[in-house]
Amino acid sequence: MKAPTTPKRFRIKSPCSTANIGPGFDVLGISLSLYLVLDVEVMTAGKTFEMTYSGEGAKDVPLTPEQNLITKAALYVLSANGISNLPPFLKIHVHNPIPLGRGLGSSGAAVVSGVLLGNALGELKLSQERLLDYCLMIERHPDNVAAALVGGFVASYLSELSPEVLKGVPTSESLLESVPSPNLPQPPHGIGHYVRLGWAKEIKAVAIVPQFKLATAKARSVLPDQYSRHDVIFNFQRLAVLTTALGQSPPSPGLIFNAMQDKIHQPYRKTLIPGLPEILSTITPEKYDGLLGICLSGAGPTILALATKNFDEIAKAAQEVFKQHGVKESFYKVLDVVEDGSTCVYL
Repeated sequence: MKAPTTPKRFRIKSPCSTANIGPGFDVLGISLSLYLVLDVEVMTAGKTFEMTYSGEGAKDVPLTPEQNLITKAALYVLSANGISNLPPFLKIHVHNPIPLGRGLGSSGAAVVSGVLLGNALGELKLSQERLLDYCLMIERHPDNVAAALVGGFVASYLSELSPEVLKGVPTSESLLESVPSPNLPQPPHGIGHYVRLGWAKEIKAVAIVPQFKLATAKARSVLPDQYSRHDVIFNFQRLAVLTTALGQSPPSPGLIFNAMQDKIHQPYRKTLIPGLPEILSTITPEKYDGLLGICLSGAGPTILALATKNFDEIAKAAQEVFKQHGVKESFYKVLDVVEDGSTCVYL
């Protein structure tokens, strides 16, 4: 890619996200008010590449184009469109307040930011639907990336794609391990589909974050290959109710709390997250006024509580259970559901 004749600066913001929301395993995602921010400057001369990073993971995240997930995603988008390199004089500062490996969509935000970065650098002018196709070629689970890209409360699914269509296309794991090869094929159209769901404005998300990481691969490894009909029906019933109940105002604690119960993933992850069964069973609307429901955020270990008030009391109750089970350090954030999704604004 050639250097531009005039410098340009832009800012990319991608929200963190929470997924599953109880029964909505690999289906539901919510974007939250904690943003990964990229400040990008494409210069006409200067250092060939400079990347700086602040916030969560600042000491550990690699800062070379071939190793950083954000720039790898950008390189993939560019390569698929016949552009083999980043601009010769590029400066990127990343600020990340999203905890890494905690079930708040840190990798999803990085992938979406990287795809938007590639789109902006290549001046590709991709539609939002096309951007999602690129995201899903890198991150195969649509719940987090769809929510981070489009914003709000989102239900999503993947199309069934043949092995021939996917041949040679990187997954998030291979992107982490190798540099995208030149001239990768463009994604097929319509890999994933989503619908924005209603959300009652008075509902906030309380994220209680224990100070240990849980890799998504490890959290998935404890899940069974098959489920009983009873458990599948249990989740289907609650999922159908929950997607409407969270959009009703005023929200119903009794309806939502029971609709956020799950038998597909949370029971199997209890061995990985100390205190999880007690948190899910003892922190209830009867004990804590304003609580609507409580569940794992994504694969965990973060706990997600949906509530309309008494946010601090609810969070501290979960922290106390963590302490009783040996998890001494945790913190919490009260977050809004954000509707704007990821943005790229020229400065």
